[in-house]
Amino acid sequence: MAATAVAEQGSGLARYTFRLRVPSSALAQLEGEWARCRWVWNECVAMSRKVHAANRDAVEKKTCGPAQLDGLLTEARRSMSWLRGGASVPQQQVIRDFAKSRAKAVKDIKAKVPVRRRAGMPRIKRKRDALPTLNYTRRGFRLKDGRLHLAGGIAVTVVWSRELPSVPSSVRVYRDSVGHWYASFVVTAETEPLPATGRVLGVDWGVKETAATTSDAHDLPHPEHGKSAARRLGRYQRMMARRRPARGQAASKGYRRAQRQTAKLHKKVARQRQDTARKWAKSVVRDHDAIAVEDFRPKFLAKTSMARKAADAAISATKTALIEMGRKHARDIRLVHPAHTTMDCARCGARTKHALPLSERTYTCTACGTVSPRDKNSARVMLVRAGLNPAGADRVRAAGPQVPGQREPGIPALQGRGGCQSGVTVPSVRPS
Repeated sequence: MAATAVAEQGSGLARYTFRLRVPSSALAQLEGEWARCRWVWNECVAMSRKVHAANRDAVEKKTCGPAQLDGLLTEARRSMSWLRGGASVPQQQVIRDFAKSRAKAVKDIKAKVPVRRRAGMPRIKRKRDALPTLNYTRRGFRLKDGRLHLAGGIAVTVVWSRELPSVPSSVRVYRDSVGHWYASFVVTAETEPLPATGRVLGVDWGVKETAATTSDAHDLPHPEHGKSAARRLGRYQRMMARRRPARGQAASKGYRRAQRQTAKLHKKVARQRQDTARKWAKSVVRDHDAIAVEDFRPKFLAKTSMARKAADAAISATKTALIEMGRKHARDIRLVHPAHTTMDCARCGARTKHALPLSERTYTCTACGTVSPRDKNSARVMLVRAGLNPAGADRVRAAGPQVPGQREPGIPALQGRGGCQSGVTVPSVRPS
């Protein structure tokens, strides 16, 4: 299992994830620790609900923050030998995670965020539904002789596929839906600058092609990993449907076997998408100094007829991989607001009066007469809006003489012509 390096937004940190070899004795200890942490989480949920109900009619409002919950945890560990038998570090981290989750939900409620976009309040974690996750700070683990030693006398073997760049500050030990255990270390991110190339690139996200760029050599076609696995996935899902247990009854061996096969197939497709995204992002970052990326959020596509194909394209994962790779290699990644990028002309900046339907794949400007593929035109618009020099991109300028009175690329148009509205330049947004 190759390690993964995931840069965290604005923190200068990265995550390196490795597979774990867990013996039977350590497995029993990890499951015991998770049982205690799950009990602490459920107690935090119950206490939060109790305080909320008491504050409805009370004059003096009570609080249920990390300080109060830490005090309750201390009392519980003093009175319960079973809870005291586990390490205190992961239990305290459970309280931190609960407080962060509840604070986000309360913030959304006060800000009157729509319910469909609001973070929900923390809920009870059931044994059959929740996957084990244990968080340890620096004082709760150590690395010795290639093994990971956790608080409480738990020792597991790490499959080191690469060396850690620095001493980790924390580690998350968790089990995925397939049943594999992993250790995710947080380390200080190291920048690895690449040689300058003098080239820039514009990236437009789509469904027919995952990424259309100003360079034909760096276009990312739709890999269709999910479509390739659809037949097998449907077979396993039908097996689960036939063996689904009645409410309140335990699942049969056949149901659990089909469930495990379904989870393995989902995991394989996710890894294929991640591998494709990283390889493409590496090639793009290696060949270009600055990249203008459409800040596209494809969540709304989940409610359209393109939901399945859009999910298979994995646009969000690909965009994240590109941003992380650019930050790792000190490249200039500029996020561009996607509004009207399919309506503006990359050459003269004029905007069409009506949005183009998805069936129309060719963009024709009625002001300057430029004809180009729709996605290519949008990719060039990214460069103009990001303030990059279009002359440094491949095939940015359309063929043919310049229209008299036409502005230079990169300068906002003041007035549209030929039935087009005036162009608008949206300032670029740099990732923090």
